[in-house]
Amino acid sequence: QVQLVESGGGLVQAGNSLRLSCTASGRTFNNYVIGWFRQAPKKEREFVAAINWSSGTTHSAGRFSISRDIDKNLVYLQMNNLAPEDTAVYYCAAAAATILRSPRYYTGKSQYNYWGQGTQVTVSS
Repeated sequence: QVQLVESGGGLVQAGNSLRLSCTASGRTFNNYVIGWFRQAPKKEREFVAAINWSSGTTHSAGRFSISRDIDKNLVYLQMNNLAPEDTAVYYCAAAAATILRSPRYYTGKSQYNYWGQGTQVTVSS
């Protein structure tokens, strides 16, 4: 059973940084893309960044960066220069993918098969 568990959220002041972690377990992820999405109150869930687990190729929608640690089965989302509009619940998700396919083809939430419970990020002004 695939499990994705997010951690690292919290309350920060604008301009600061946070690094979110996603612990992935339950299978090998060689044919998967791991993505980060976020959902602010009363808004749709939106794509943030994704990484092809096998190749390490990344794609980001904006200023945040994604990386992985294969040995630890971890995916990170590095968020710098945070702003109040970044306040949201951040979700980690996994999408079955053609091996080595660029993660830029995996920006739709319906493409993802597995989701974590989310971690709250609140940025104060």
